[in-house]
Amino acid sequence: MKVIDQAKNFWYLFEEGGGFLLDVNCSHNFVSYDFMLFLDEKEIELYNNNGNEYLNELANQINYLSPISKLRNSKYKARNVHDEYAEKSVEAIDLWRKWYNN
Repeated sequence: MKVIDQAKNFWYLFEEGGGFLLDVNCSHNFVSYDFMLFLDEKEIELYNNNGNEYLNELANQINYLSPISKLRNSKYKARNVHDEYAEKSVEAIDLWRKWYNN
């Protein structure tokens, strides 16, 4: 896994196993959490065509729809892979920061 792009304090984009994994820092009042999903083919196409602007829109939509809430029926809820990739993402961010800060 490696960091491809990021919007400071909002999201990271990783390359993992030939796919793209988006990690969004969601926040609702006093609750914040990370939500991770693999981009599907349409989302990858939109990212390739529109870059960070699209990822900002997607991250805002994910945050707004609050996919971890039991009271909401977010279309992203079933795509959450945070538990499987959280540790690898932290390691990738640490490596990226070391490289980026040198």
